[in-house]
Amino acid sequence: MKFCNRNTLRKSAIALAATAIATTASLVSFGAYAQSSRERITVAMYGGNWGDAFKACVAEPFTKATGITVTPEIGTSTTTLAKLQQQKNSPTIDVAWLDGGISELAFDAGVVDNLDPAAIPNLKNVNAKGVYRNGSTTYAVSSGYYSLGLTYSTKSVKTPPTSWKDLWKPEYAGAVTVPSPSNSAGVPFVIFLAHVLGVDPSNLGPVYSKLASLDASLFYDSSGAATNAFQSGEAIIGAHFNVGAWDLIDKGVPIGFVVPKEGVWATDARLHLVKGSRNKAAAEKFINTALTPEAASCLASKLYLGPAVAGVKVSPDVARKLPWGANGSVDDLKLFDWSMINARRAEITSAWNRQVSAKR
Repeated sequence: MKFCNRNTLRKSAIALAATAIATTASLVSFGAYAQSSRERITVAMYGGNWGDAFKACVAEPFTKATGITVTPEIGTSTTTLAKLQQQKNSPTIDVAWLDGGISELAFDAGVVDNLDPAAIPNLKNVNAKGVYRNGSTTYAVSSGYYSLGLTYSTKSVKTPPTSWKDLWKPEYAGAVTVPSPSNSAGVPFVIFLAHVLGVDPSNLGPVYSKLASLDASLFYDSSGAATNAFQSGEAIIGAHFNVGAWDLIDKGVPIGFVVPKEGVWATDARLHLVKGSRNKAAAEKFINTALTPEAASCLASKLYLGPAVAGVKVSPDVARKLPWGANGSVDDLKLFDWSMINARRAEITSAWNRQVSAKR
């Protein structure tokens, strides 16, 4: 039997140790690579059919093309803005969808970053009204327009409503819904009602009195809550977005959507790059994906959002459900001056709480 001497044993031990160290280093290196390859971004978006469409039309194609995972952060625009303000020094959200009006507040709060056309080349595809700038900063871009019109149950309301004033008809008492100021539509709805009622917007007292007299089943905080109210029968008439109304109609719910004789107002869902994002390059790629004709056409088909991207083609059935109708365009929409709306947001919210909610 042959034995190894001490030197031979020592050399073998050193060789084995070196091999173990090299193997461990290799595994650590591979683990770091595997971890870095699982890149992800967090995108704040709305819930319900909105969130489903954003995932199908933007998030899933983005992940398929880049391998980057998208984690949704579901919430209303006002909720998302509150989160961005709380996270201002160390954001966990990379991209945020916010409604018009809340978008301007986000810029004023310093929580959104500049959209660089070099990093987001598809910005050039968006119509001029859909690119939002303040000074030299491009702080938001539209992913599509929607309008607030009259929605009603075709089972309970036999004659389609023609005026916003129909909300106060006695036969609808206890079954009406309109947005509260917690919803992005709530504050502009108050000012829009001043136009409908012939009230001077500088003195909204008569509007609050009129709203306080409305026998409403619900002042909704989210569009999802309005959809649920119509679906359950809690509401048979009210103000709702074309997006939510047509979604119910497509699902076979007996609902109608009309543009009253006083008209409707419109706004848009906007994309924002969060300032201080840890995944800025990936976030910019996500926004770029959302601005393709394919994404805009998909959102139009699923949500009936009027495309902000130029040259988007949709079917005739989709076209008639867009906020501007079959043959219209963004130029036909009544869009608010959000700087004026936001300047009065706190005042209107406070007055609503004192003069409308408190008297229910």
